[in-house]
Amino acid sequence: MNTNPRILIVDDDEVVRLSYLRALAGARHSAEAVWNGAEALRAMEQHPFDVVLLDVRMPGMDGISVLKAIRERWPECQVVIITGSPSLETVKDAIQIGACDYLSKPVGPDEIIHAAHGALTRKQWALQCVRTEH
Repeated sequence: MNTNPRILIVDDDEVVRLSYLRALAGARHSAEAVWNGAEALRAMEQHPFDVVLLDVRMPGMDGISVLKAIRERWPECQVVIITGSPSLETVKDAIQIGACDYLSKPVGPDEIIHAAHGALTRKQWALQCVRTEH
């Protein structure tokens, strides 16, 4: 993983995107934001991100479909699901597909920073385990 990890925010609510960007910038993280799943996958194709903070309900592709695509194409990427409509079904689906965390909105700046740090730590551990196995 590079020394300046990259975080992608995917949410159709502009206020949410801006607040997450502000929180992560304050914690000195490099973050970008897009408003839907198709844009998220295009951004990942251009330069894969280390962590994706992903909303579930969005126009077009829903977050669970985006999560599946990310896990298939970029398995090393850590995905945190953040939703305003939590349900047992989406929690179960997200964890089975490979989300590393699941948060219910509203989510404050400290929670966003903590979730991003946790996901980055999991990625570092995973990469270290892969290196020691070879």
